[in-house]
Amino acid sequence: MSDDAQRKPSDPAQHRGDGPPREVVDRRTGLDRRHLEGATDPTTLERRRGPGRRLTDFVKTAEEGEMNREQYMFLLAIDAFKRVNHKTFPTWTDVLEIIRKLGYRKTMKSELNLGPRAQDWTEKPDAPANVSKLAEKRDE
Repeated sequence: MSDDAQRKPSDPAQHRGDGPPREVVDRRTGLDRRHLEGATDPTTLERRRGPGRRLTDFVKTAEEGEMNREQYMFLLAIDAFKRVNHKTFPTWTDVLEIIRKLGYRKTMKSELNLGPRAQDWTEKPDAPANVSKLAEKRDE
């Protein structure tokens, strides 16, 4: 019998060849992947809930269908953009353009930890949107 035939199917070293072998955590052993090394979220964007982790009021009310003025205005702006441009799915660049046209500017340091590749900056609150040539010509 060959080595491959003797290996158990649950052996993490055995894989299909579509990438490096992955470490398998068997839940029956009592290990919790949330407590494994490297499972922490340094970005502060983690949304997974668990014991002691509750939704913020900002997220909870929106998920329940009660939006605040800011969320509702953003929703209307996205909807208007999709209608006018005949796009079902705006790109992330489109979303950023909409946000800038709503008047948002990067005036504070980021609360996110995005690592060494992301260089933070700030700008003046009255900085132009700089998202389209047409908008710049209207401002002059």
